[in-house]
Amino acid sequence: MKTLLTLTIIYQHPKVLLGMKKRGFGAGRWNGFGGKVEAGEKIEDTAKRELNEEVGISAVGLEKVGIIDFEFKGNSEILEVHIFKGQDYSGEPVESEEMKPQWFLIDAIPFQDMWSDDKYWLPLFLAGKKFKGYFLFDESDTVIKHELSEVKSLSE
Repeated sequence: MKTLLTLTIIYQHPKVLLGMKKRGFGAGRWNGFGGKVEAGEKIEDTAKRELNEEVGISAVGLEKVGIIDFEFKGNSEILEVHIFKGQDYSGEPVESEEMKPQWFLIDAIPFQDMWSDDKYWLPLFLAGKKFKGYFLFDESDTVIKHELSEVKSLSE
């Protein structure tokens, strides 16, 4: 079974906008903004909706840069996450019930307080590359297997 999700990171060199997840899946970790694609919703529309719901901003143009499948040992569900890069937006980032936004310089990204897969793919994201990958986590959310490759197009 596959579940479609989105993840959006606002990147304005030399800084990225991340959010501290305050509740639910991934609570206590810095992450991009995103969530589950609703029935009948386009993936990019989900990315825009979640960005607005979680941090109160509206993306002005998003670029899909990655697709990663995540699996957790002992769980048959695959999380297919479509990763978007945003540069321009309208509004001001504000804290919501779910996320507390904060800007980080790219040389001070808090990898120690993020999902353990981020250190693998975020450098490709920051370098302007497109990528596809797969990550398998154990019960303690540690990556135990992964595949990651740079691609010319996400439709490959």
